[in-house]
Amino acid sequence: MAKRLALVTGGTTGIGAAICKALRAAGYDVAANYIVHDDEANVFAKETGAKVYKWDVTDFAACAKGVEKIAADFGTNVEILVNNAGITRDGMLHKMTPENWNEVITTNLTSCFNMCRAVINPMREKGFGRIVCISSVNGQLGQAGQTNYCASKTGIIGFTKALARESASKGITVNAIAPGYTDTEMVKTMPPEVLKTMIAQIPMGRLMKPEEIARAVVFLAADESVCITGETFPINGGQYMES
Repeated sequence: MAKRLALVTGGTTGIGAAICKALRAAGYDVAANYIVHDDEANVFAKETGAKVYKWDVTDFAACAKGVEKIAADFGTNVEILVNNAGITRDGMLHKMTPENWNEVITTNLTSCFNMCRAVINPMREKGFGRIVCISSVNGQLGQAGQTNYCASKTGIIGFTKALARESASKGITVNAIAPGYTDTEMVKTMPPEVLKTMIAQIPMGRLMKPEEIARAVVFLAADESVCITGETFPINGGQYMES
């Protein structure tokens, strides 16, 4: 059987980069979407063998064109989609601007609609698909100063559950992963005293590693994971345990 084709949004840095590398190592063809840092994306492509594609996941038409371009380049439709692209624009609600609210909701949540809409019909026609959406422990717990981010990440969980119900009869699974605080450049930008406080809340006493998130994606992407759908997998060192 030909290699299955995976697409990872926000795939050239942080958790996304680890996911791309893990999928490549597991034998998948991999396309990585990105929007900034061309030089870094090109280095990533050379180092990993993944193909990189630049477009804005908040743009519905751009997502459709990007997916069409990938299908043409690889000669097959995207069979595995990982919605990983995300940003933060932190601030207390009483000071938050509409721009910071909308930018986070659109980048983190609306992008999941844009990307899933671009791949779902070919998946339905083929009778196979794997969609993994990256949520967050803060979408489960809440976090002061992140009403926009938490709303987007909680929304991803609801989106995942609904799309899973719509898609199960077509051989498509849809799951979410909710990472805890992970050792990425985004987290490293936190003030040291804030980061120390966050780590103290994690029973395991450390940040998650991007590779630990990536392993879960590879598991959910497998053909054999056919009966797992509509679930949210917390990978957070014990910070939040679903009852």
